[in-house]
Amino acid sequence: MKTRPFIELPLLAAIWGSSFIFMKIGGSEFGPFLFMAMRTLVASLFLIPLLYIAKKQSALSGYWGKIFIVGSLNTAIPFVLFGWATLTLSAGNTAVLNGTTPMFGALVAYFWLKDTLSLSAILGICIGFLGVYFLMFDKILDENTNVLLPTIAVMVAALCYGISASYTKMYLGGISSIALAAGSQISATVLLLPISLFFLPDAIPSSPAILSVITLGILCTGIAYTIFFRLIAVIGPTKTISVTYLIPVFGITWSMIFLGETINQWTIFGAALILSGVALTTGVLKLKFLNRLVK
Repeated sequence: MKTRPFIELPLLAAIWGSSFIFMKIGGSEFGPFLFMAMRTLVASLFLIPLLYIAKKQSALSGYWGKIFIVGSLNTAIPFVLFGWATLTLSAGNTAVLNGTTPMFGALVAYFWLKDTLSLSAILGICIGFLGVYFLMFDKILDENTNVLLPTIAVMVAALCYGISASYTKMYLGGISSIALAAGSQISATVLLLPISLFFLPDAIPSSPAILSVITLGILCTGIAYTIFFRLIAVIGPTKTISVTYLIPVFGITWSMIFLGETINQWTIFGAALILSGVALTTGVLKLKFLNRLVK
C-alpha cells in the first residue's frame, strides 16, 4: 500500500485528537488502569484477525522482547498517564500538552541517535516549554485545582513517545506495521490487564463509557497505530512524530464541539507558543539567521 503522508498525517492527527474526548468520557468511570487495559485489549482483538488475514504473524517471531519494550513505552505507560491526567485536565489542554512530543523526540534523537540540533530547534524547545507554563498558568494560580502532577504526567507520556519512536526506527524498522501494531497492543494488554484487576470500579460503567473504550480501542488505537508504525517505517520517526503538531488543533476542536469545553487567552497563548516551538524543533519553521550567527 502506498503511503501518502500529506493525507495520512492529518487523518492520524484527527483520530488521535478525538481520543482525548473519549478518555474524558470513560476514564473517570473505569479508572485509568482498567480503562486503558480495556483499550489495548479491544485493539488487540481487532488487530489479531487482521494480522492473520495479512499473513504477517510470522513477522513477530524473535522480536517479542523488543516489541514488549515498544508496547510499554508507546502504549501502556503513556496511556495510563494520559488516563490519569484527564481526570483533572480538560481534554483540550491535554491534547495541547501532548503536542510537546516532537520536542522530546528531538531531544531523544540528539542524545541517543546523535542527530544534530540547530539553534532554531534549541530555541523551539525553549519556546515550547515556556508555552506549557502559559497554557497552565491560570490553573496553577487556582488553589482549588492541582494541575502540576497531571501536567508532569502528560509530559512524561510525551517523553515515552519520543523514546519509543527512535527505538522503533532503530530496532524494529523492518517489521510489518500491522505486526508491530498488533504486537505492541498485545504486549501492553499483558502488562496492564493484571494490574487493572486491583483497580476495578465500584459500579458497572455506563453505556457512553463502554462505547468510548470500544471506539478508542478500534479507531484510536488499532487503526491509528497501524498507520503510525507504517509511517515511521516509510518516512522516519522525526517526520512521523510531527503528527502531534496537528493533534492540539483537532483536540481543542473536538472538545469544544462534543464536550462544550471553552478556551481562554492563556490556552490560546500557550498553545501558540507550543505549536511555534514544535514548528521550530521539527524544521517546519526555520530561523536561518540564527545559524548564520555561529558561522
